[in-house]
Amino acid sequence: MSMPPVEVTQLLHAWSEGDRAALDQLMPVVYSELHRLAQLYLRGERQDHSLQTTALVNEAYLRLIKVQNVQWQDRAHFFAISSRLIRQILVDRARRRGYQKRGGGQKQVELEESAVIDPGRDDELLALDEALEALAKFDERKSRVVELRFFGGLSLEEAAAVLEVSPDTVRRDWRLAKSWLRKYLGEESDHES
Repeated sequence: MSMPPVEVTQLLHAWSEGDRAALDQLMPVVYSELHRLAQLYLRGERQDHSLQTTALVNEAYLRLIKVQNVQWQDRAHFFAISSRLIRQILVDRARRRGYQKRGGGQKQVELEESAVIDPGRDDELLALDEALEALAKFDERKSRVVELRFFGGLSLEEAAAVLEVSPDTVRRDWRLAKSWLRKYLGEESDHES
């Protein structure tokens, strides 16, 4: 379901102010976008994987409606929060499966604009999450750019709107963050050998 960004923003503001009817109107849009994000993560997964698109969408939706006291800025802000929730769900799932951080035999994670993390590769997801946490200590915005682009599937322009910077700044941050993460993940792998 498609809804003009202005209307989504108005409904988000109404929901922030306690209007439950606004949430009911947003529900099809929210479900559709969460479903799109979930499909991005799960499209490369093997057929017998344990995490289904619907289960990921439902868990993300339940976490999203529990979010309290958020002053939604606009549609991009809403979907940025959604991408963070999906990241948390996937990382929580990986941890529950019993994998240790930086598990043995870890492979380098490639960060491409259309990259998808296969939830079956929990060690890689945990390594990426840890690397993003390390990057955030060094440069929060670059970490957010990766989260928005990689986990949220946001375009350069959408990420720029969320971060309130220019698309050129996001493009630069994206390039530098990928380089930093490759080096960090490579060094982590080297130290474990």
